[in-house]
Amino acid sequence: MNEEIYYLLLKLPDYLGGHILLSIAALVVGLVIGIPLGVIASSRPTLAEYLLGIAGILQTVPTLALLALMVPLLGGMIGFVPAFIALTLYSILPILANTITGIRAVDPTLTEAARGLGMDDWQMLYRVQLPLAAPVILSGVRTATVLVVGTATLALPVGGLSLGNYIFSGLSMNNITATVFGCIFTALLAIAMDQLVHLVELAVERHSRELAWCAIVGFGVVLVVGLYPPVARVFSAPPTVVASAPFTEQYILSDVMKGNLEAVGLTVDQRQGMGETIQFYALMHNQIDCCINYTGNIWVTLMHKKHVADPKTTYNETVRFMKEKYDVECLGKLGFENAYVLAMRDDHARKLGIESIDDLKRHSRKLIIAGDEQFFDRPEWRWVRDQYGLHFREIKQMDPGLIYGAIQDDQVQVICAYSSDGRIEANKLRLLKDPRKVLPSYDAVLLLSRKGSQNAKLREALLPLIERVTQERMERANLRVDVDEESPRLAARELQAALKEPRTK
Repeated sequence: MNEEIYYLLLKLPDYLGGHILLSIAALVVGLVIGIPLGVIASSRPTLAEYLLGIAGILQTVPTLALLALMVPLLGGMIGFVPAFIALTLYSILPILANTITGIRAVDPTLTEAARGLGMDDWQMLYRVQLPLAAPVILSGVRTATVLVVGTATLALPVGGLSLGNYIFSGLSMNNITATVFGCIFTALLAIAMDQLVHLVELAVERHSRELAWCAIVGFGVVLVVGLYPPVARVFSAPPTVVASAPFTEQYILSDVMKGNLEAVGLTVDQRQGMGETIQFYALMHNQIDCCINYTGNIWVTLMHKKHVADPKTTYNETVRFMKEKYDVECLGKLGFENAYVLAMRDDHARKLGIESIDDLKRHSRKLIIAGDEQFFDRPEWRWVRDQYGLHFREIKQMDPGLIYGAIQDDQVQVICAYSSDGRIEANKLRLLKDPRKVLPSYDAVLLLSRKGSQNAKLREALLPLIERVTQERMERANLRVDVDEESPRLAARELQAALKEPRTK
């Protein structure tokens, strides 16, 4: 079997199990909330209008924004709970709306006949209205099911486990196999659960116990698949949780840390692709044990500094800040920097005589610059733009994986890149000097939560990384994934082998 497929299948129980539990839990709670509210609101037009309005507003909030908002609201909690709450909120609207519609659509003559037979409100609801409204209500449940199963793929940035882990990692590293793998299993799960709800519809419509039992058994099988991973973990030692952000370098380093931790007998739970801000909350609340970040990122986004300091001061102040503010320990610097840099094609820069950002000022009005989705909204860009007086013809935000193709095709002439990216050398790009020292240093640092710092085995396993991952080694590892299309695991093995080489004097 192909090693890539084997590795994807190895993670399937955790990802599929997490996806199933999230989806079923959100749907069950959505039913428990949506149907009773729909019943109450069906006879109260004003209340129905308010409830549907609130539910509709929640549906318009972007899923990732709602997920990210849940983490600080829940005191830094990551993983299942914030994703579950967000998915539950999304599941309520179709169930609520269809319950109201279904009950209102019941023929009034039937309800009057029920009253004539002496039924009270509860008996009329249970024996007449709900049975007649059931097809419409179950149609809403089917809609909610497909919606929740699809939306659960977005649980990754808050540390949730789902089939979205395949999709996000595949997209970030241009790994078509992983992306397709995640899409196929998500689609299969959505179809399976939709058909199980359809079985319930048919059972109600035909008054068939056999179909009802088939649906119950089917949901039972799905639930067992979802419960297997967490139940299995109950009987094993608590894992060490390693978090990483959604880009190549972080995936590689996550696998390096995983290898080192497993070598000393620790079980590792990788939470790959988490948002960086979410990681800081998770570290503070001991939801994760360790991760790698960058001093300049902490300096700007957490400390909100308005000026740039030398690398030593930046490092010392960020270490002190993380300890005092978040109770997070910095184990040390890895030995390389992943800084924001402006880059041009070497032939183009040579033709225009551009070696530094100062030189760029003279030509910027004729050039197009591109960067990732967040760079142009960050303070670093404003500092560079204002300090150097840059005014580009056009600014383009795009996926980092597309930037290098765009500059090679001359669709853009300047890009914001990352200094440890192996594609810089592969594409023969010139890094423009920053003579005014506008951009801060971005030394890679290994951060430990309080719980992680108290784990002697964890510290012992990760100390060999400190001051050993040189700039050249990290660039080469990134190159192996982004250009040579190796998997992060293979690049991590090569990097680990290099780290075992004797230190050079």
